[in-house]
Amino acid sequence: MLQSFLKIAPVLRQRTLKSITRAVGVGLHGGQRVELTLRPALVDTGIVFRRVDLPAPVEIPINAEAVSDTRMASTVSSGGAKVQTIEHLMSACAGLGIDNLLIDITADEVPILDGSASSFVFLLQSAGIAEQDAPRRFIRVKAPVEVREGSSADQKWARLEPYHGFKLRFEIDFDHRVIDSTGQRYEFDLGGGSYSRDIARARTFGFTKEVEYMRSKGLALGGGLDNAVMMDDTKVLNASGLRYDDEFVKHKILDAMGDLYIVGHPLLAGYSAFRSGHALNNKLLRQLLAQPQAYEIVTFQGKTDAPRGFAEIAGAW
Repeated sequence: MLQSFLKIAPVLRQRTLKSITRAVGVGLHGGQRVELTLRPALVDTGIVFRRVDLPAPVEIPINAEAVSDTRMASTVSSGGAKVQTIEHLMSACAGLGIDNLLIDITADEVPILDGSASSFVFLLQSAGIAEQDAPRRFIRVKAPVEVREGSSADQKWARLEPYHGFKLRFEIDFDHRVIDSTGQRYEFDLGGGSYSRDIARARTFGFTKEVEYMRSKGLALGGGLDNAVMMDDTKVLNASGLRYDDEFVKHKILDAMGDLYIVGHPLLAGYSAFRSGHALNNKLLRQLLAQPQAYEIVTFQGKTDAPRGFAEIAGAW
């Protein structure tokens, strides 16, 4: 009866892929070759990583409690298996509204590809996005939730508050002449902008001194000018320069979208942050989930009732 009703009702439906799509790349930190296969998934599956390289494949369903490490990336784990650097792929899923997806992966790190979410957006859109016969469930924030760390000059914070839609406002604070010359504040509203155009192409960034140190520790082995914005003390080293005038802060919004989507459902909230990162974003999700009175699960029986940016499937580039 429910399925019959949903086929004729204008309910806002869950989404998955129409077909399988694949990518091959290297992990940012491990430098290993990685094969990624994105598969359609059944209703209410959520987003699930599968470590198919292990003797017995291990599934890692995405949720806030699955996050086991937030140093330089978001890592999820289950049964001793882990997948690192999931935030760019998760950001693409958030931006395109993908609810159910199986991700087969042949190593412990998602390939960095071009350092942004744009390659994942291309993969998902190339596979096609299909609506499914079940209502899409949202987490609607009902009361403000905030987390803070540090004090005075070292302070950083992140906050969720009620909003009929999904918008993100981020401010960065780097003592570097190149970043200081670009926009350090940006607000993106999923209902008023285009994720693929405005956010998805922003690349991860780093400084040559930091990269040299990380490589001495066995990290950033797959990083380079083809998958990150690199800077020395005075300039951007990439020959093509920046993709956006404010690419640095836009990448932080890209990351935040991916980190927040780990909660398992799209958020209806206003997110604001100052110098936040993967750790604080996950701490914010856990704080929200620890306060049942601060949120509720909702569906929309008509597309006209849904916030802008959620009702229609995102078009191609």
